[in-house]
Amino acid sequence: MNAPFNPARGAALRDPFSAFVCDEATAELLRPVAVEHGWAPEKVNKGGLRNAVQSLSVSASPNILFVDLSESGDPLNDINALAEVCEPGTVVIAAGQVNDVRLYRDLVASGIQDYLLKPFSAEQLRDAFANAQLTISGPRVNEPSSERPHVLATVIGVRGGVGASTIATSVAWLMGDKAGRSTALLDLDVHFGTGALGLDLEPGRGLTDAIENPSRIDGLFIERAMVRANEKLCVLSAEAPINQPMLTDGSAYFQLQEEMRAAFETTVLDLPRSMLVQHPHLVHDAHVCIIVVELTLAATRDAIRILSWLKANAPQSKVIVVANRVTSGMQEISRKDFEKSIERQIDVIIPFDPKAAAQAAKLGQPIAKAGKNMKITQPLTQIVTMTVAAVDGSEDSTSSTATAGGSLLGKFGNLKGLMAKKPKSDKATA
Repeated sequence: MNAPFNPARGAALRDPFSAFVCDEATAELLRPVAVEHGWAPEKVNKGGLRNAVQSLSVSASPNILFVDLSESGDPLNDINALAEVCEPGTVVIAAGQVNDVRLYRDLVASGIQDYLLKPFSAEQLRDAFANAQLTISGPRVNEPSSERPHVLATVIGVRGGVGASTIATSVAWLMGDKAGRSTALLDLDVHFGTGALGLDLEPGRGLTDAIENPSRIDGLFIERAMVRANEKLCVLSAEAPINQPMLTDGSAYFQLQEEMRAAFETTVLDLPRSMLVQHPHLVHDAHVCIIVVELTLAATRDAIRILSWLKANAPQSKVIVVANRVTSGMQEISRKDFEKSIERQIDVIIPFDPKAAAQAAKLGQPIAKAGKNMKITQPLTQIVTMTVAAVDGSEDSTSSTATAGGSLLGKFGNLKGLMAKKPKSDKATA
């Protein structure tokens, strides 16, 4: 509903304003304010949201639409029904009698511009209309610049718990805050995703709606479904019920990527490793694959497998290997042995910093923001620099790919050697 609207293309074909109210008192308040804006007072109709849906299903949507939800038993579902008949560019202002912060957030997340609690004043109405007019006439916040090529960065953890989602959230935040790029964070862990949680946001139903109804995914859907974290960053995440399996052929994920490419300058894809098996096409267009590892035997094995898989399935991607939570003491596997096993160097080392992690959790902020004066920020910024450089062409995209030669079986042979080492030898290596 609040999708960008080009006045030059369609404003002349639309009414500037329409309203659908449930009572005469609201109508009497609306009419003089409408006249102040040069709108016809007869555009204030009776019937509330139900009449709005019926009328707009057979006529063009206005630029600004006011709907009364007072008689609605399920306002959120009814607003979604309204979205089905509204054309892109319509700015919706709703009013109702339910004083509930969660309802307000859900309604705003579903695409309305504002929600006024009845009874409201004429001044509140004027302010809402003024903001609506700014939305119509103002530029699109996330409109990508033609001078900047789109960046699709995929973050994959080789094991559960290595901190891939934490890194994905920080990278997305830094893309907007430091690189100045409009950024979308797409968290594809539908049941246990932390993309919104890490930014202290309600995830909404956008992602689950997209999976259940891929045909609805378009620019308008993206505008409605994504939750805004700040001026440069929007998030699409979910907390689907764990008793609700999500069955999909992956087409919804592909369509989401396509729409985000058109709407944002950067897409950061938080991709669970299991998705590589189920939906390999998700990395076919990735410019950068950020592989998050830890210095353990299990992570070494899975890093070898995933790097080999990426070489075959995403040869166009620049691979950045990030070792997370690295302590200054002895590791389960030394960095030297880890790099020997995966046959390439680790690109970025992120130190173990429990203080920064605790601070980020308390503040509901990405660790790059909460710990911006700590050492942990520097390697996170380095990831962003390497990611952007891979697309800008200022860095050789093949510089970090796996060393040519050597079979996968041979790499597993290195693992066997690590397992056979005596504790004394391992300590000396560390």
